[in-house]
Parts: sequence; C-alpha cells; structure tokens
Amino acid sequence: MTELIKENVQHRRLPLSRIILRIIAITIGAILMATGLEIFLVPNHVIDGGITGISIMLSHITGWKLGIFLFLLNLPFVYMGYKQMGKTFAFSTVYGIIVLSIFTSFFHPIPPFTEDILLATLFGGMILGIGVGLVIRNGGALDGTEILALVLNKKLPFSVGQIIMFMNIFILGTAGFVFGWDRAMYSLLAYVIASKAIDSVVAGLEETKSVWIISDDAEEIGEAVNARLGRGVTYLKGEGAYTGDNKKVIFSIISRLEESKLTTIVEEIDPSAFLAIADIAEVRGGRFKKRDIH
Repeated sequence: MTELIKENVQHRRLPLSRIILRIIAITIGAILMATGLEIFLVPNHVIDGGITGISIMLSHITGWKLGIFLFLLNLPFVYMGYKQMGKTFAFSTVYGIIVLSIFTSFFHPIPPFTEDILLATLFGGMILGIGVGLVIRNGGALDGTEILALVLNKKLPFSVGQIIMFMNIFILGTAGFVFGWDRAMYSLLAYVIASKAIDSVVAGLEETKSVWIISDDAEEIGEAVNARLGRGVTYLKGEGAYTGDNKKVIFSIISRLEESKLTTIVEEIDPSAFLAIADIAEVRGGRFKKRDIH
C-alpha cells in the first residue's frame, strides 16, 4: 500500500497554468538579478556573495563574459540540488541560470545607470535580492552556495547559515585583493542588502521551518513529503474542538528552499488541508538531516 501511494504521488503533475506562472516568475527573477549585476554592481566593481561573486571576479581577471562563469560554475551544484531536492528544483534552477547567463551577456554593453558607488550598491543589492527571492519562492535557485551548504551540513557540525557565512566571508574578503578594500566593503553592504531583500520577498524565510499539516489525507501527504523531499514526518493524534472528530496531524522540519515544493505537494493531494509553517531559530537532535532522494 505504501509503495502504491509513493508511486501515485511521485507521478502527480502541476496544472499547466501553475507551471507557466512559475516559469514567468523565475524568468522575471533571473532578469532582475542580471539587471542588478550588470547595470549596477559589476560596472562599479562591487560583487555579491557565493558563486556569483566568484564568477564576477573570474570575469574581471580573464575578460570572459560573466554569463559563461555563472553557467559553468553553477552546473555541479545543480546536480547536488537534484540529489537533495529532486527534479523540479533542478529543472527550475537550470532554467533560471540559463536565463541569468543570457541576460547578463545581453546587458553587459549597456552603460551603468549610475556611477555613484553607494547608489549602485544600494539599488543593485536590492534588485538582485528581489530577483533571487522570486526564484527561490518558485522552487529554484540562482546560486549554488546554499545547495552546497545543505550538502556540507550533513557532514560538518555547522548550521546551513554558518556555512554560508564562512564561504561568503572568504569570497568577499578575496574581493579586496581583486578590486580594492573599499570595494570589498561595498560588496559586503550589497550582500547584506540582497539578503534582506530575499527574506522580504519570500516572506521572511529563515534556514529551517517547522510544518504542521492537518488533512484527511494525512498519510498520503506524509508519504509524499518523505518520498519527494527526503524529510521524515511525525504523525500526531488530534481532535477537533468543535466537531470532536479525530484528526491525524503531520509535523516535519524543512529548509527554506523546500517550502515551495512542500506547499505544492499539499495542494496537489488536498487543497483544503490546513497548513502552518513557522520559523525555527535552532534544531538539535532527532533526525532532521534529510536523506538523499533516489
């Protein structure tokens, strides 16, 4: 019975209209990130964190187009994302990165909107963050740093946020040797602004979320979360205060990149299900670290 549920859930498909809306949102997000990079940050020698920052520095050193490095350096992380979060995430990420690479090349010859370094940092970081947030909210990613952090989190005694912070300190510090230390400080400011913009777009998402689901199809939803996200679930017994009916409650812990896919799973199986998602400051013990999806 369990295997049949897994098979049926894994082959459910989103409505065409929902897929089209996601494609449009990811396209807009990637274009916004390209705008923030090529129209504001890159011409003023300000970088972002993560793979994007490394790509900007390599593009400056070699003279190659930024889009080439954005595409090539993110490819290995797409495979990691496929192993961690499945095909939908991987396809969304590949599409977003392709659009980003194309539009950074397209925008490259356009003169910057401003040569005021502070204005470029503020608006570039904000526009870039909004774009990344749109893509994350719709089930993809434009930078491999968070995917790598999720993988390393399984092997290192550090949280995802700490790993990302360590990597970006190294990357932004390296910018000081490439562009000068004043540009490195502006880059740090752009990174902070972009991070805040991302959080605002995706409704203040943190690294981990607690999920509570109440549904008459609780077992099918629980099997789907386990099969498609690799997350363990716990079933709790509940009782409706008004009706007195017995209810099965699902509890699970997910990462911020997985919220979009979990919401999709619940909507596919039971659109009327009660779903509550809350931020978590810290997770210890238990079996939070997910298993690989095969």
